[in-house]
Amino acid sequence: MLRDRARSAAILIPPLLLAVWFGEPWISAIVAVVVLLAAVEAFRLLTAAGHASFASLGAVLAMVVALGDSVRPLPGGSGLLLLGVGVVLVGIAALTREDPREGLAAFAATTLGAIWVGLLGYVPRLTVAGPGVDPDAALGWLGAGRAWVLVLILGVWAFDTAAYLVGRRFGRRRLIPHISPGKTVEGVAGGLVGGIVAALLVRWLGLPTLPAPAAVGLGIVVSAFGVTGDLVESLLKRWAGVKDSGHLFPGHGGMLDRLDSLLFGAPVLYYYFLYAW
Repeated sequence: MLRDRARSAAILIPPLLLAVWFGEPWISAIVAVVVLLAAVEAFRLLTAAGHASFASLGAVLAMVVALGDSVRPLPGGSGLLLLGVGVVLVGIAALTREDPREGLAAFAATTLGAIWVGLLGYVPRLTVAGPGVDPDAALGWLGAGRAWVLVLILGVWAFDTAAYLVGRRFGRRRLIPHISPGKTVEGVAGGLVGGIVAALLVRWLGLPTLPAPAAVGLGIVVSAFGVTGDLVESLLKRWAGVKDSGHLFPGHGGMLDRLDSLLFGAPVLYYYFLYAW
């Protein structure tokens, strides 16, 4: 299992780090691909859980939620405009169902699934978060926006790795066994330490003006919301009666399994740097 995880990480991490290094439009390009793959898996899970949806419309809507604000030549706020159009189209599709209850359920499942997966759009937004922040607040070779993305990616990765290793070695008390039997209190504690170390490392590399206590707090918050996102996906998988959202990565499951922690961690980090930095 650990060997499979290492192989999958070796495939996943280098492209992510390269995209962070080169910045836009590479980050948005990767986000578009992974959102599409994750949306397909999400709607497959919803179907397995007994909730029909408009999967094709939902996948497109998820990409609109994630990247709608970057669409040109539409004016600012294009994301909200495109989201409204997308929701209307899903509503029209719901009207084609003969059973009103089935149509309404499909409308709700499609919209909710798209918004959930589309939260990954906060990753490229992090690169431009906080327009009032001095870009020289980070080291010139890294840049503030890219440093913020690294806090998220490395924090979630460090949490996941540390939680897995500590949980396997010292895990005794189950965290929420009816949702995720494999997660332990000890593993989560180890993961929080890993997230803190990652945040302090990124602070040292590219955010020297970020106070150390704030970096520690960010490591804890990103890790806590990350594991919450993981548990929400586990809830859906338990409902659908499957172990993984897919089989894209050996030892890691599907794309959604790799994104679930980012979906809740990215918005929290974005609004911290936008309003509290």
